Amino acid sequence: MNRSIGMISSFVNGISVIGFAVCMILGFDFGSFIACMFIAFSFVPMISAFCNKCDSDRIVAGYSAIAFSCIYAVIILLVYFAQVTAVRLDDLNGQAAQIIDYKKFGLFFSYDLLGYGIMALSTFFIGLTIKSRNRRDKWLKWLLIIHGVFFISCLVIPMLGLFSTDMNGADWIGVLVLEFWCVYFTPISILSFLHFKNVDRFGRRQWSYGKMV
Repeated sequence: MNRSIGMISSFVNGISVIGFAVCMILGFDFGSFIACMFIAFSFVPMISAFCNKCDSDRIVAGYSAIAFSCIYAVIILLVYFAQVTAVRLDDLNGQAAQIIDYKKFGLFFSYDLLGYGIMALSTFFIGLTIKSRNRRDKWLKWLLIIHGVFFISCLVIPMLGLFSTDMNGADWIGVLVLEFWCVYFTPISILSFLHFKNVDRFGRRQWSYGKMV
């Protein structure tokens, strides 16, 4: 069961990230918001599956990753559920729209960046739990750890007010940044799927010709 959940959540996560990237290119905002929600839905069980198989001397890092993943999911689901409900369906006045409309670069945009920053913390800690016994796992480990660097930028950018509706090309700059993130995170989802695929139902790594594969 744990192996299956790890594989399924990694697969859904990867499809959601790719869907997010495609919807942004097509300008399909509703699809982008739904994709982001499913990234969050799949991320928590994916991180939990990693934690379940980590060694006891790394369990604190695993628990920290789960905690941060849950915080990330709550923030992101609140932000994007507001976009597909209140922002899309209600006739908001200017002040309300400035606060909760993601595209206005207001409070909910800042919350969104905070959420992805906390996601980066989660990947950093879960990366510490992985023992890289093959090349795929080594790539996965370092992609997860390096992804943690996004925490700094996601935390600082809202405080500096670098994005605003008055900024020329702000929409395109935001899209390019998010597309870059999608390109970076897609291999993490793929490698996570392969990581769980190579674990047998008893939680041990599969072996072939006397070596781990």
